[in-house]
Amino acid sequence: MNIFGSEVSVAALRERTGDLASVAGVREVVLGNGVERGVRAVQLRSAAGLEVEVLVDRALDLGGARFRGVPFGWRSGNGFRHPGLHEHSDEGGLSWLRALDGLLVSGGLDHTLFGNEVDATQYRYPPKRTVAHGLHGRLTAIPGRLLEAGEVWDGDRCTLRVRGEVVQATSFGEHLRLTRTIEVDFDGLEIRLYDVVDNVGYERTPHMFLYHLNFGWPVIDAGTELVAPIAETTWQSDSAAVQGVSYRVLPDPQPGFVEQVYEHRLVADEDGRHRVALIRGDSTFGVEVSWDAATMPSFFEWQNLRSGQYAVGLEPSTHHVTGDAAAREDGSMTWLEHGESRSYRTTIRVLDGVEATTAARDAVRRVAGQPEGSNL
Repeated sequence: MNIFGSEVSVAALRERTGDLASVAGVREVVLGNGVERGVRAVQLRSAAGLEVEVLVDRALDLGGARFRGVPFGWRSGNGFRHPGLHEHSDEGGLSWLRALDGLLVSGGLDHTLFGNEVDATQYRYPPKRTVAHGLHGRLTAIPGRLLEAGEVWDGDRCTLRVRGEVVQATSFGEHLRLTRTIEVDFDGLEIRLYDVVDNVGYERTPHMFLYHLNFGWPVIDAGTELVAPIAETTWQSDSAAVQGVSYRVLPDPQPGFVEQVYEHRLVADEDGRHRVALIRGDSTFGVEVSWDAATMPSFFEWQNLRSGQYAVGLEPSTHHVTGDAAAREDGSMTWLEHGESRSYRTTIRVLDGVEATTAARDAVRRVAGQPEGSNL
């Protein structure tokens, strides 16, 4: 394994420390103050300097993320809010924004995108003819059940692994289960996310899923570029046309900036994966996200460049930005019968140095070019 820049065998490493946790490892903690009080988390730390928090009580999402002490996961100021404080229907369905914090905030399991009221007659419960959804659904505020947290050895290779499940259920309604596995190699620079969503219930149930992957300063800064194999931009928020800020190259923080959202149609690589990167203007640092194009064919870019916020979200999604009602109408909604499931594989990789960012950029460019500006 590569330990602190040198190739070291496991035997040699064990000779030099009484506890491998001095180099890398897994640690369970409980947050203890403010709105975070009582939230269980698992910290993964690799020998390469990659650190990430798995928030067990926030649907096993990802909290703080750092590389050699430098943050790349966004912190909004909300904190990793205890799910007991969440009120799903508050603020006209926008209360999800109070839970928006950290590297990954997942949307789902039966609804994503903006809130609305949709038909629920498939559940055959006369008092509930419809169901009301808030922004990005209920998943974020559901505590997970931790199934595994530790080191997994295969010969001389070690993987840091967290596995758990989150159940979204109600009587006379949906009964969906998310089984999530998060892995980091002992000496690794990437976070691997494996999700399986299955219908535990016996009624035909809608399924929508979205990853709100949030990146902040210093990977987000003036000159940072979104590198993506974009065939076309199919939708943009009204604010994009009014403010005139590039989708591709970022400015400094902007006072009063109104969020800009784009839906880009991406070209998959030869392995059937979508691949995008955020690279600093000096090319010294970046992050790359890749995922299976078939399971999450849609992709949104979220720009929150307001002073005091300043983040970019990369959002693989199962459905288009038009959302729940439109997916039901045009037939694109995913319906799961009892026992049916969907699987998702996503990788978040740190790009350390000019060589790594150049290789990532070249890999994207081999798939497809990229327009200078939105074509809308």
